[in-house]
Amino acid sequence: MNYGKKNLSKRKKALSSKKRMKKKRVGVRFFKALIICIILLGIICVAGAAVFAKKIIDNAPDVSAEDILPQGYTTNITDESGNVIETLSDSDSNRVYKTYEEITANSEYLPHAFVAIEDERFYEHNGVDLQGVIRAGIVGITNGFNFSEGASTLTQQLIKNNIFPDFVNESSFERVERKLQEQYLALQFEKEMSKEQILEAYMNTINLGQGCLGVETAAQRYFNKSASDLTLSECAVIAAITQNPTAYDPVTNPEKNAQRRQTVLDNMLEQGDITQAEYDEAIADKVYDRILETAAVTQDTTPYSYFTDALIEDVVQDLMDVKGYSETQAYNLLYSGGLTITSTQDTSIQDICDEVISNEDYYPVKEYGLDFALTIHRADGTAENYSREMLGQYIRETTGDSNPLVFSSEEEAKQAIEDYKSTLNINTEAGDTVDENYTVTLQPQVSFVVMDQYTGEVKAIVGGRGEKSGNLTFNRATDDPQQPGSVFKILSTYAPGLNEGKITLATTKVDEPYKYATGQNVPNSYSGYRGAMSVRDAIKISCNTIAVETFTDDVGLRTGYEYLKEFGFSTLSDSDIAQATALGGITNGVYNLELTAAFASIANSGTYTEPVLYTQILDHDGNVLIDNSTPSTHEVIKDSTAYLLTSAMEDVVNSGTGYGAGLSNMTTAGKTGSTDDYADRWFVGFTPYYTAGIWGGYDSNKSMASYGSWHLSIWNAIMERIHQNLEDKDFEMPSSVVQRTICTETGLLAVSSCPSRTDYFDADTLPTESCSGHYVEPEPEEEEEDSEEQDSNTDNNQDNTTGDNTGDNNTGGDNTGDNNTGGNTGGGNTDGGNTGGGSTGGGDSGGGNTGGGNTGGGNTGGGGTAPQG
Repeated sequence: MNYGKKNLSKRKKALSSKKRMKKKRVGVRFFKALIICIILLGIICVAGAAVFAKKIIDNAPDVSAEDILPQGYTTNITDESGNVIETLSDSDSNRVYKTYEEITANSEYLPHAFVAIEDERFYEHNGVDLQGVIRAGIVGITNGFNFSEGASTLTQQLIKNNIFPDFVNESSFERVERKLQEQYLALQFEKEMSKEQILEAYMNTINLGQGCLGVETAAQRYFNKSASDLTLSECAVIAAITQNPTAYDPVTNPEKNAQRRQTVLDNMLEQGDITQAEYDEAIADKVYDRILETAAVTQDTTPYSYFTDALIEDVVQDLMDVKGYSETQAYNLLYSGGLTITSTQDTSIQDICDEVISNEDYYPVKEYGLDFALTIHRADGTAENYSREMLGQYIRETTGDSNPLVFSSEEEAKQAIEDYKSTLNINTEAGDTVDENYTVTLQPQVSFVVMDQYTGEVKAIVGGRGEKSGNLTFNRATDDPQQPGSVFKILSTYAPGLNEGKITLATTKVDEPYKYATGQNVPNSYSGYRGAMSVRDAIKISCNTIAVETFTDDVGLRTGYEYLKEFGFSTLSDSDIAQATALGGITNGVYNLELTAAFASIANSGTYTEPVLYTQILDHDGNVLIDNSTPSTHEVIKDSTAYLLTSAMEDVVNSGTGYGAGLSNMTTAGKTGSTDDYADRWFVGFTPYYTAGIWGGYDSNKSMASYGSWHLSIWNAIMERIHQNLEDKDFEMPSSVVQRTICTETGLLAVSSCPSRTDYFDADTLPTESCSGHYVEPEPEEEEEDSEEQDSNTDNNQDNTTGDNTGDNNTGGDNTGDNNTGGNTGGGNTDGGNTGGGSTGGGDSGGGNTGGGNTGGGNTGGGGTAPQG
């Protein structure tokens, strides 16, 4: 190196030359500009990010603290005493909401468990955990920008679940957008809500597997207990589910849940929520053994009861009619609105009904009905449909069976299907496919309804016998209108006739040939005709000719029809303004529920009360949504008419066609009914406490002429048990009813020489004049002895024309003075019972009804037919 003075001077000059200095200044300026640009770019990016973030935040949903609460809740249906009998929910609402205080009533293990595993600094942050965000960011960068570790607080998770429910389908950009909005909203909600309120909402929101939303449902599902009763060990199991409800399901994946449960307990111990002793006890608990046992018990797949089915339809209709919801809105509210519906069901009565009706000993035969539908999808793309009717036609043609869809066994029914399918040229090898649906049900079937006649509250409903296959299935009590037969006589004919003053119970009518306006004879259900009898006895023996004649000539078709409408029947049409309506021969039939409600109005002194299945609906917050405790009512008939009908129907039960239904421990009234060839069997009756109606028959309308009155035995068995501990009392006679003796020929008040009858009358329609008497020409003296005997016999026969004696003061028209029970022995009832023989039990040979009808000239099966009566 040359360090001489000359060289040093030269170098100095070079360094300080203008050219050199100029280059240096350019470099410095460039560097400064670069720094400024970087800073400006950073500022622009930050500003842009801020603007972008602000725009995202500005687009955040405008929500309040109420919106952060879970929206889907389980609806509870209770019985009349408040006990939950059914829960309704869909896949997004299997939730029972509990307050923080209710959840922590016994310990705070559960909220602490969630905090320990999901958000350890929950009580320290203000909605956004910055420490957690930084940690998650560092982990994400070190893992190659794989930001899989979460940093969401419990508040953010709550917002995600309740305000952003579609987060599972979002794109990457949407995820960033949602995260920013979550954090912003979390800061806002933490200002409005306390930590306990946020925890309460969170614990009622989270998905905890097995279709459980919220801790209460999960506690019931896994441990068959309330969330407040969970042990530390059980709380840790439930808290362990949250991260992945499928992967950590304690039933299907107990090992993985156990690993995370360990983490929950470790964190709780580390954070000071539990002691070492509590920790050790929880670790030693064999909790998964209990889960496997209780999970199977608590998983209820039993279909709704027939009562619940009817209630659901009622509630949905009322939500539409009363609250103005659409049908879809009504169903959504019912299944996810967390309603509390107080039903009118008396579970003890319902249990009795279910138990008796399921007892096969009450049925005359055990057969099986078949419902069937089949579609063949041919390989060429065409489709062929085959119905139950087509199957029935095939069986009828090949076997000659008049009841082709009724079988002696389920196997026989299934074989009939296979035989039919073999004729349809199904070629699966060529590509034909088959969609097939069939059900096999016990036959004969029944429906049963029990009501409190004074309140309109329905206490029990049975819509069929045999195993119920699903929810909202065919309900024979509310969905299946059947021809009512002679039961209808009371409502169509005798109620309006008595109420309008056209007839009395003592009015004499003649059972003789009578024709419809078409010229067709009105047939009785018994052979022949029985001549003159009172209206009371026409009711007792269910005489068809007198009912049609009274309906046509006394009541009037239009009047009778209008009364039926007032009795609450929704299935009537103008075509039912016809003579056959007197006997229950109507176009569409009637529902058991409506028929029972109509008779309940008679039991309720003539006041019709709309039948109700629930008294109140509360919304999720406990506010009254619908008050149904005061159903609509109106007077159909006078209280005097109601009592007269009741008195006559007591005879039906005590000594008439409904003899088998009478209760040993309670005063009872009612009316039987049957249709052509006894395809339908009815009895509707009441006591001073309840009204009940039973229908029995085959779904395919098979004849039951040879089966007897098995339905009366079922009605009797149920009502005997319902009234077992109730005080027997008579039906209360109103002051508008009086008891008098009238002349059977003139209808005036009887004197000593009159052929007479004693009965009850409406005081307003009672005749005020007395009969002038009936003078009898004396026979010649030489025949005096024979004449006296004949006169005595004549008087006796006159007195007993309808099975009632003057002066016997018996309700129901039975003879006391001649020692006859319900009729005359030795003299015979000319019109009210059996001619030529005594009747013990009210005109029925053999001491009463055999199978509910008259043996030897009476009613077989107890009542008329439709159109026969």
